[in-house]
Amino acid sequence: MKKYNIPTAAYVNFDSPSSALSYLEKAKYPIVLKADGLALGKGVLICNTLEEAKAGVKEIMLDKKFGSAGNKLVVEEFMTGREVSVLAFVDGRTVKTMTSAQDHKRARDGDEGLNTGGMGTFSPSPFYTEEVHDYCCKQIYQKTVDAMAAEGRSFQGVLFFGLMLTKDGPKVLEYNARFGDPEAQVVLPRMKNDILDVIDACIDGRLRDIDLQFEDNAAVCVVLASGGYPLSYKKGYVIRGLDNFIGKDGYYAFHAGTKRTKEGIVTNGGRVLGITAKGKDLKEAGKNAYEAVKWVDFTDMYMRTDIGKAVKDD
Repeated sequence: MKKYNIPTAAYVNFDSPSSALSYLEKAKYPIVLKADGLALGKGVLICNTLEEAKAGVKEIMLDKKFGSAGNKLVVEEFMTGREVSVLAFVDGRTVKTMTSAQDHKRARDGDEGLNTGGMGTFSPSPFYTEEVHDYCCKQIYQKTVDAMAAEGRSFQGVLFFGLMLTKDGPKVLEYNARFGDPEAQVVLPRMKNDILDVIDACIDGRLRDIDLQFEDNAAVCVVLASGGYPLSYKKGYVIRGLDNFIGKDGYYAFHAGTKRTKEGIVTNGGRVLGITAKGKDLKEAGKNAYEAVKWVDFTDMYMRTDIGKAVKDD
């Protein structure tokens, strides 16, 4: 990203704890510390003070809380702004973006509680304007695809762009080489194209011939989770009411952590179901999604009651 001038958070890499600590003495806070290796998404610390940063360096580089991932440390600028997810189809040269989405990561209403894999999503994001889209197409999406091709690693498939809309413009928070979960659950139901035609075009290198289209509406997904998630929770509770979705156009029950047994379909994970509904706008889609939530039930079920609502009140 640095090499190809793709906007992201400013960062510095360190091999030794002493050099990291020297840098942090003069740094601006809050600041982000990252273990420079695979840490199952957990090797990130947000530090508000120098004392917290010193403790973070000890935790990552000396105590090796995240194992060998902490041999190197990345110190990164703390970005603030609205988060937006944009998924895109890529055939190696051409990139076609899908409609925008926004995820709610915190476990509880009002963005309180622990971070999760996502407690619900909505699409489109009202903060992802035409102006933002045009900037991202030129400065982020196409630049990323061209950069991978230039490095001899051209990409074909679905690319996930996690963006932060900062006061200095959109910047990349993260990439994933897959559909976002649960973002795909509000994006794909709004897609007009046959997904197999688009996937074939990505494989065959003819994505430029595809007119990718999305419905002029909105979708909201509410995650039904097991009580105790994202920490400890029980499995094996029978899920009642899934048949209520049969024949209901614009309503979906996506299975995330379920299992088929002799007793029926049971809970088998932290995030159990993603209940999605469409509507003419975010307000109607949210109302429909929360109505559909009432159609299903299982022991210890919990959910956030404000998915998409914070946006409408802004």
